[in-house]
Amino acid sequence: MPLFGSKFSPKKTPHRKSSVNVNSDKLLEDLVGDQRLVKINLNGQELIFENGEWIPSSGKNSSTHKLNQKLRKKLAELQEENNLLKVKYELVLNMLTQATAESQVMERELEVLKKSSRIKSPYK
Repeated sequence: MPLFGSKFSPKKTPHRKSSVNVNSDKLLEDLVGDQRLVKINLNGQELIFENGEWIPSSGKNSSTHKLNQKLRKKLAELQEENNLLKVKYELVLNMLTQATAESQVMERELEVLKKSSRIKSPYK
């Protein structure tokens, strides 16, 4: 009688032998054919499933969808341009702040030099 084991130990199952050797790519190609697009027709409007979303390819909403796609693209471009302009604005503002601070420091130094030159020259 084993101390730490159990009496029951099932036999390992033998590996299954494959009777048919099927290439999955070939099977998929046979099933789908040349078309890899999913199309449906709902009430006279045809939709195609591409890149995770349904896109109307015909019907009354097709032109609206195309216009929306163009507007989304333009919106993305304008947002990128706006972000770039914000960065440029911040850069110019920082440069202006730095130049103002440097000019104020130089004015203070000039005032100090003027006062020290008045004190040192008693002949004026």
